[in-house]
Amino acid sequence: MTQQNHLRGVLLASSACILWGISGVAASTLFINNPHLTAMWLTQVRMISAGLILLVWGMVAGKHPFKIWHHRHAAWTAVSYGLLGLIPVQLCYFEAVRVGNAPIATIIQFLGPFIISIYYFLFKHVTPSRIELIGMIMAFIGTLLIVTHGHLNSLAISPVILFWGGLSAIGVATNTLIPRTILPKYGALTVTGWGLMIAGLFLTLLQPMWRVHLTITWPQLGLLIVIILLGTVAPFLMFARSLSDILPTTASLMDAFEPLAATFFSITFLNVQLTSFDFIGGLLIILAVMALSLNTHKMLHFLRRRRAHSSS
Repeated sequence: MTQQNHLRGVLLASSACILWGISGVAASTLFINNPHLTAMWLTQVRMISAGLILLVWGMVAGKHPFKIWHHRHAAWTAVSYGLLGLIPVQLCYFEAVRVGNAPIATIIQFLGPFIISIYYFLFKHVTPSRIELIGMIMAFIGTLLIVTHGHLNSLAISPVILFWGGLSAIGVATNTLIPRTILPKYGALTVTGWGLMIAGLFLTLLQPMWRVHLTITWPQLGLLIVIILLGTVAPFLMFARSLSDILPTTASLMDAFEPLAATFFSITFLNVQLTSFDFIGGLLIILAVMALSLNTHKMLHFLRRRRAHSSS
């Protein structure tokens, strides 16, 4: 791996995360300018449109996306990924943005990696390392600062924001864990494309988007296209491409750019006011997740060794 390839991978991964952050700001702008717009409708449109684009892209690229349905385990995993992974990570995130703002919603969602650590501790019996424990304490303090602004007897943000943001953080964990067994065989284009389509179509059964009467202006349509193309399709392809140049642990460090981008663009374009507690708390969470990401390869190495030992 050359230094030029490594730099390309870092730039692709960080750019993808910045685009994800911009997507949250674009969604927040839509909710502000169109009070009748719901997170459910926006999530449906985003998922179905992006899923269709990815699946067509996969067919053009010769990935044969329909092969996944020939195997029962892979098919059920794709369905679970869409319903239990993508719906909470996208619908609940947009709900948090709608009732709050993009920076706070993104920072709370950023706690997802710690839920993954808890999962491995409870179900894989992987004891957290010292750096993970320190990171969890930092993330807890950071979240406490954001939620209370230093006043432990009261909440500084609405419990509704905390509820939807917490569900989106759980979604980050399920979104990461569920498809990991089928990604190597079927590829990210196929798995993510079908996951998005399944999730979007399922949501239309709950609340058909064509029954929602909305008046969308041309600027709002432009923001919707930004969310679909620049906030979903493009960053997914960029992040997936970056993994051929850099390690997954390195790519995961770039996730810090998402809350940073959401904060910067919200302050710049939406005049969102954040307190010093929000900045300090957000910084603590970002540093904690970066520390956790640096330690991830040790946990994966431990799991591989244990799996090899049990199979021998």
